Amino acid sequence: MAVTRAQQPVLVPAPLPVRTRLAHPALLLTGIVLVALNMRACLAAISPMVGEIQHTFGLSATASGLITTVPVLFQGAGAPLTPRLTRRFGTERVVLGAVLVLGAGVLLRVLPSVAALYAGCVVIGIAIAVLNVSMPGLVKREFPGRAATMTGVYSTTMLVGATLAAGTSVPLEHALGGGWRASLGAWSLLALIAAVAWLPQVLRSRQEKAAVAAAPAGRPIEGVWRSPLAWQISLFMGISSLLVYTLVAWMPTILADHGMDRSEAGLVFAFSNLVQVAGAFLVPLMAGRMTRQRTLAVVMAVLNAVGITILLVSPVPGAWVSATILGIAQGGSLGLALAFIVLRTDSAASAAQLGGMSQAVGYLVAAAGPVGAGALHQLTGGWNVPLLLMLVLAAVAAVAGWGAGRDRTL
Repeated sequence: MAVTRAQQPVLVPAPLPVRTRLAHPALLLTGIVLVALNMRACLAAISPMVGEIQHTFGLSATASGLITTVPVLFQGAGAPLTPRLTRRFGTERVVLGAVLVLGAGVLLRVLPSVAALYAGCVVIGIAIAVLNVSMPGLVKREFPGRAATMTGVYSTTMLVGATLAAGTSVPLEHALGGGWRASLGAWSLLALIAAVAWLPQVLRSRQEKAAVAAAPAGRPIEGVWRSPLAWQISLFMGISSLLVYTLVAWMPTILADHGMDRSEAGLVFAFSNLVQVAGAFLVPLMAGRMTRQRTLAVVMAVLNAVGITILLVSPVPGAWVSATILGIAQGGSLGLALAFIVLRTDSAASAAQLGGMSQAVGYLVAAAGPVGAGALHQLTGGWNVPLLLMLVLAAVAAVAGWGAGRDRTL
């Protein structure tokens, strides 16, 4: 049953008796930032390479689209398993394992085989799913008084990693001289660096095992899949993610189909991604200072709708304005959805459980966006119907966000 903040018990973590150099906050923050850099980079890095991969293996357009869709699908499929893993092995070890598996998936994806290509995409999706669900619980536990702020930090870092990866994939290909395989494979080094940086947290967790076990970790949420609040958060995350992934897949094409030069369309898209960084950082900070986030959620949905409307009625003249508005809305919606996970729960265990549900629903919904928009475009011969449907979904996100922003906890 949902309770108000006034009714919820206040859980004060017991002070840890063991304080070693491994427990220094700077080490923890460094580890979180480096892990977060990996959580979108290997997905964004492949987008500029899809054409070359298609040519290498002789793939159809549909098969090429699966290269970006499969990881998103498996982010949804793998998310519900993570709370069990963290309860059994501990969050620190699960994060370390997921980062190493992510690096292995990156290498598997560049082997000279179509089967390895798609298997790598599956492995990457599952590894990212584990990280997606583990991080909110970790932030809730380690920064109970600044959870929303830290959510802004790691959600911003994810987008920075994606922006850097998308912008440097082609230059890396030229610099390394090994084609698309060398460029994509190089991102496994970032995963290795993150694993080394995260290792002190694993060692610290082992040293402080007794103290951590004595601290109140909180109980799992009973009947989370039956909770209206959990579904509202999940729908807000899912629809917001669907809008992001759909425009990631098709925004440059929409602009080019309306007469914009493809190079300029690419610049507009890159600019929109850059603006997302500001939204992802600022919106969770604002959310953490509010008792209720209803208005903030509706504002994000409205900004999404405004940006989509500009694409619908004035795609080329309004491209840069649309890119700015959509960047703020998409980055802000991502940050707010992640902030809801820590703001609507009262313990690390419940945050991980809600994260598992919301991200399972969210990424399974999001995976339908690019495919559905492409199918509608092919069926109707234009972009009006997909964009109009996205406007309807933005309205649904506003309703879900209004419910998710209530001052309640699960």
